[in-house]
Amino acid sequence: MVRNRQLLLQAATATFAELGTEASMGEIAHRAGLAKGTVFRHFASKDELIAAIMLQMLDRLIGTAERLAEEDDATAALTAFMTGGVEALVADRTFCEVIGQPSLEDSGVRDAIGRLCDAAETLTARAREQGAIRGDITGTDIVLLLAGIHQTAAPLLATQPHAWRRYLELTLDGLRSTDARALPHPPRHLHLNAHPADDELSL
Repeated sequence: MVRNRQLLLQAATATFAELGTEASMGEIAHRAGLAKGTVFRHFASKDELIAAIMLQMLDRLIGTAERLAEEDDATAALTAFMTGGVEALVADRTFCEVIGQPSLEDSGVRDAIGRLCDAAETLTARAREQGAIRGDITGTDIVLLLAGIHQTAAPLLATQPHAWRRYLELTLDGLRSTDARALPHPPRHLHLNAHPADDELSL
């Protein structure tokens, strides 16, 4: 049972990364070498399967952030986190495609996104303290920028797969700016409930 679940997760991750989340459960079962009914014995719906994949991706990003938090150079650590984060999004279409979709209603996914923002805040706080970035940048800003950089470069990626690095560098320059004007809105918090408060940003 555990082996079949892992086969399905591996097959679904590869399938969604290649074809997007519109790929069928039948295609995933075929790639996993299992019957379609086996998919539904482990995952009641595609949204449940996508949520499981999201959790894996988020856990990897959280692990990366926590590991980099041990580095002495806060600038290098934040840069490495953002580079790895955008690189992961470019390699896998799932994350950006499901923002705002039902899989985000999964409590485990909501919790993981919160933990990712907290881990990013640890990196960001260290960079602020070392004077490496402007003082009004938050961990939530960083998490949102990862998806923003990917989406900016997305139209170019089919023919220019490394175009995202240009927009990452532009973003890093903006973070480092020491003479920039104050940002026009206060820091926001990712909020995944149906009715966010006025000072929270809903996905």
